[in-house]
Amino acid sequence: MPLQPRPLGAALNEELTLHSTLCRREAGAFQKAIQSGDDVVVACTQEKHLFAELAGMAEGGNISPLKFVNIRETGGWGRDAAQAMPKIAALLAAAHLPEPEPVPTVTYKSAGRLLIVGPLEAAEQAAALLTDVLDVTIFSTGGAGAQARQFPVLAGQVEALDGWLGAFTFTWSRNNPINLDLCTRCNACVAACPEGAIGLDYQVDMAQCQSHRACVKVCNAAGAIDFTRDPTSETEQFDLVLDIGAVPLITRHAPPQGYFRWDGQSMPTLLRLRDMVGEFDKPKFFDYKQKLCAHSRNTQIGCNACIDICSAEAVKSDKGRQQIVVNPNLCVGCGACTTVCPTGALTYAYPRASHQGVKLKTLLATYGKAGGQSAVLLLHSQSAGQALVESLGRAAQLAGPVPKRSLLGFGRQAGPHTLQGVPANVIPLALWHSASTGLDLWLSAIAFGANQVLVLSTPDDAPAYVAGLQAQMAVAQALLNGLGYTGTHFRLVQAGTAEALDAALQSLADTRQQLPAAAARYAVTPEKRSTLDLAIDHLVAHAPLKPDAVALPAGAPGAGSPLGAIEVNKDRCTLCLSCVSVCPASALQDNANAPQLRFIEKNCVQCGLCATTCPEDAITLVPRLLIGPARKELRVLNEMPPYSCVRCNKPFGTLKAIEGMLGKLSGHAMFQGAALERLKMCGDCRVIDLYSAQNETKITDI
Repeated sequence: MPLQPRPLGAALNEELTLHSTLCRREAGAFQKAIQSGDDVVVACTQEKHLFAELAGMAEGGNISPLKFVNIRETGGWGRDAAQAMPKIAALLAAAHLPEPEPVPTVTYKSAGRLLIVGPLEAAEQAAALLTDVLDVTIFSTGGAGAQARQFPVLAGQVEALDGWLGAFTFTWSRNNPINLDLCTRCNACVAACPEGAIGLDYQVDMAQCQSHRACVKVCNAAGAIDFTRDPTSETEQFDLVLDIGAVPLITRHAPPQGYFRWDGQSMPTLLRLRDMVGEFDKPKFFDYKQKLCAHSRNTQIGCNACIDICSAEAVKSDKGRQQIVVNPNLCVGCGACTTVCPTGALTYAYPRASHQGVKLKTLLATYGKAGGQSAVLLLHSQSAGQALVESLGRAAQLAGPVPKRSLLGFGRQAGPHTLQGVPANVIPLALWHSASTGLDLWLSAIAFGANQVLVLSTPDDAPAYVAGLQAQMAVAQALLNGLGYTGTHFRLVQAGTAEALDAALQSLADTRQQLPAAAARYAVTPEKRSTLDLAIDHLVAHAPLKPDAVALPAGAPGAGSPLGAIEVNKDRCTLCLSCVSVCPASALQDNANAPQLRFIEKNCVQCGLCATTCPEDAITLVPRLLIGPARKELRVLNEMPPYSCVRCNKPFGTLKAIEGMLGKLSGHAMFQGAALERLKMCGDCRVIDLYSAQNETKITDI
């Protein structure tokens, strides 16, 4: 299918000129365009480097910034090429959008101090390939080494490896009698040992050593062997770590920047290491607002969702300050913590939700304007996910016979048992990571007119990401189905090959989803809860059903539904109001004029802090969506008569709380007679009664 410039131009509100060989015979037209000063979007990524060179060669004028978008593999190659024009228009419109606003950066500084940990022979081989660029130190875990001492060699028992690029701290204990710093590698000890307990790694195997001490005698001159030396803990700083040991030193799913595992074969790993000297910047991917965080209050732990899902272990609990702490140096930018955060205390910053909202609206609006129907958004990572989508497009384009070569390769027909390619109604949208979006943007996409939202998960994703996305999708789907929107609107597509992705996308052909009658017009805000409320209001306004409430899936506090209510057992509750003091979202409130526990359901984030704090275990979480104005209104969950002071008649507590206290203390020896009666008084009257009593012993009487 050749591109049709007029329909595309109408959808994009501009006049388009068709170029079929812009990177070759028509390169002059490209250079003229970039000299115009207008934004230039190149609808091909294959010759990206060539276009950049041509732009650099252009002379004079205001050179405009370049943007690229791939409309071949994602839009035009496949079975549905003839129907792909609305999707191509949407992709081009999104490419025209301004770049996201800049965000703060995190800087790493590496001087090239490399630690190689592993068998000595393999470590020395790797070091030989890197020593001209990097300052290499080896930590030997055994094996024979070269006779010549080329690199500093450490040995002992590994205790810990922490840090990141430019700031690794390696701790080990010197627990071997042979000090490698003093050892001259004369091999006299190896020859003298009757048990063969000393190898060419110049360390004593204590399991074989029989304490003959022949090695000590022959090493008298160097003094490198001392069996009486106590093990000492040593610490040293490194910028980079190459781990070639059998057991990884760092086992987390997302290791820190600067840590590399090597199988002894992959040369790209060593080539990357050679480039790791200097200063390196990466975006600070998150924003954190502590006052919104539901992790901890008054030493009580509530929501742990961000800590549990972080595969880089960048999110920790700071018990001293009763909050979480995110280490930007360890953060890899997956955004999973922001997806599961119920309050919006953690928000994704690269790009921000508001920018993603504009992109969603632009894609869907342009797609609809160009005549597209049943739009499906395919959210994928810009690394593994992008490569998988493009490989599917290429495979589909090459699958069948080619009756005629057409523009950009469009028009190849798939054979009977070949890959079909990305369907015409599936619009790929690249994210830094597929786990970086959640309920607010997914529901907004449906409100803006998307038929479905798919999130592509590839095998390199952490299992915690998959579980977190599935849990959030279950909440979103239950919400829509409860409002009467039939069908499956959210899917997590797990694929590691083009064939698996193709099968998943082709299975969508038979699905039917019910959508709002009109597309929403609101703007996505940086605040997660605000956007979520806007999406819910729109979906409720156009809902086929209007139930009183929609039940949502339950889960661990902070890991299930971020919407819901609480139930209070009035028989247990004493209105101590400890729950009010820990609520991070002001969902629970007291009343200064009466003993009441009040609640605004719209504010509740289901963090569980109130239930954890309640001394009577009187609170139960109820995940749900309440429909109607009552969701935003303040309502009373529990109230009871006040207890008045028996002396001045001033209210100072609740009847149930004071009566409960009197019942528990009435049998205690210290609370008999006047002392028990004082418990029925307010604070002022207790002091007055104590000092006016004639039979009380006071400290001034001693």
